[in-house]
Amino acid sequence: MHQMTTGRVMLVETVRLATIVMKLTPDLYPTLTKIELESEIVLRNGLASLMAEDAMEIIQYSISEHQKDAFLH
Repeated sequence: MHQMTTGRVMLVETVRLATIVMKLTPDLYPTLTKIELESEIVLRNGLASLMAEDAMEIIQYSISEHQKDAFLH
């Protein structure tokens, strides 16, 4: 998928969070829920440009987003 921005072509790639986790932080895979792992993440510069720190930030954000929908019993 490509998106035009100010005369430049920006590469964007949509991947599941599971793909990011398995590539950069596989030790965290068992700690995430299936719903979190199935989350679709849009990467502005593609999967190849991600670093481990980026993955951690994405994982933290995904967890916090899914916790917003959780109900306390």
